[in-house]
Order: sequence, then C-alpha cells, then structure tokens
Amino acid sequence: MGTDLRRFPTVKHFTSWMGLCPGTKISGGKVLSSATKRCSNRAAQALRMAAQALRRSQSALGAYHRRLCARMDRPKAITATAHKLARLIYFMLTKGQPYVDVGQQYYEDRYRERVFQNLTKRAHTLGFQLIPVAVVV
Repeated sequence: MGTDLRRFPTVKHFTSWMGLCPGTKISGGKVLSSATKRCSNRAAQALRMAAQALRRSQSALGAYHRRLCARMDRPKAITATAHKLARLIYFMLTKGQPYVDVGQQYYEDRYRERVFQNLTKRAHTLGFQLIPVAVVV
C-alpha cells in the first residue's frame, strides 16, 4: 500500500482495491449478491484483525463495531468496521488529518440524537407528535 496514495483518486477506489467495499451483482433490477469480493490483500486482513479487536475497545470505533454486531452477523460487521478504518487511513495519509477519538459516550449520545430526530420526522409524517417523558429514577 505505501504512504503515497495518489494512484487512488478517491476513497472509494482505495477501499475497493482493498476488497472491503460491498459488491453489486445486479441482474434485471434484482440484487443477486452484495458480498465483498474475495481478495488476498494483506492490508485488508490486518484491518479486519484490528476491527475484530475493537469489539472490547471503549472508543467510538468500538461502539460503532458493537452496534453493527447487534444489527448484523459478526463477519459482516468486522468487514464494515475494517472499511471504516480503511477510510480513516486514506484520509489520514492523503489529507494529513490526525485521528482524534471522541470516545464511546460521545458516539452513543450522537447516535441517540440521530435516532430521536428520525423518530420525530417519522411521527410528524404520520401525523403524530413525540413528547419526551421525564425519567423517574
């Protein structure tokens, strides 16, 4: 892979080369498969191992991985987390942006806000209004 990523014009090219992006086998408008392509890229294998280690991490990436594990099976969640790590690496090497971990609590708070905003929009389209309830401890 190296540190010079000029041969990859976008992050999508980079993650596709690593074999971490979903495939698109479509025939007649029907999705036949969306599995990632088989690839023996060592960097992708290292990122998958790093993603698997994030399962017990108390970081924002660890919270992201655990949320994906709850929603889908573990191998798909590992590949999706490795894809996120590959995107972070691409931006760190091309733009010189440092990675700053915001923490697990910040990630969970932002996720909760997104879920609440989506529920509010959905309730509004259905003609309802959400009213927060005070939590009694």
